[in-house]
Amino acid sequence: MTADEMRDVDRVAVEDVGLQLLQMMENAGRILAWHVRDVRESDVVVIAGNGGNGGGGLTCARHLANRGVPVRVVLDRPSEELSGAAAHQYHILDEMGVSVTSGVESLADVAERTTIVDALIGYGLSGDIRPPADAYIARMNGLSGPTVSLDVPSGIDATTGETLGEAVAPARTVTLALPKAGLDAPTGELYLADISIPRIVYDRLGIEYEPPFGDDDWVPLEQ
Repeated sequence: MTADEMRDVDRVAVEDVGLQLLQMMENAGRILAWHVRDVRESDVVVIAGNGGNGGGGLTCARHLANRGVPVRVVLDRPSEELSGAAAHQYHILDEMGVSVTSGVESLADVAERTTIVDALIGYGLSGDIRPPADAYIARMNGLSGPTVSLDVPSGIDATTGETLGEAVAPARTVTLALPKAGLDAPTGELYLADISIPRIVYDRLGIEYEPPFGDDDWVPLEQ
């Protein structure tokens, strides 16, 4: 899928079929949390932006905290600047007492083997990475622990695979609903997660679709 095609899928799923963004985000965050637990060696830091990708990372943090995993969140902006679904997920974490800070300086004390969740930028990226995202990406790439990216590694064009300035080099990427065309670029191990988009969405868009998941919530993809 190109980024434009994925926007159409999201639009039809929400506006026509009635699937809510929070429902898809819950599935994405839950599955992402499983993959983080699968690779983690110690604590986890979720680096989250605004929008759906950031909201998925915040949801992942909740699922990790619910499983007793030491986790904290670093936002790319002050929490009061979050909007929509990301703000909703932040409120839940705040009520839970999960540590949420903002600013790249919050990453100065991250231990080398900490597992990083890259939920900074989603498939909607256009144009070169700008500050402060470039500083977050550079910091992620400077750590030796495994990084797990949500949907598309931050800094990668979801359609072309082009690196738009700085890009995260993850150990694993958990992409959502359908593979993105740009994921031919290096993404580490690649998995496709089922976020509960029904087949009727693809039918209405004329997209040939055969559900790949069977009884599973995610499947590995070959690159």
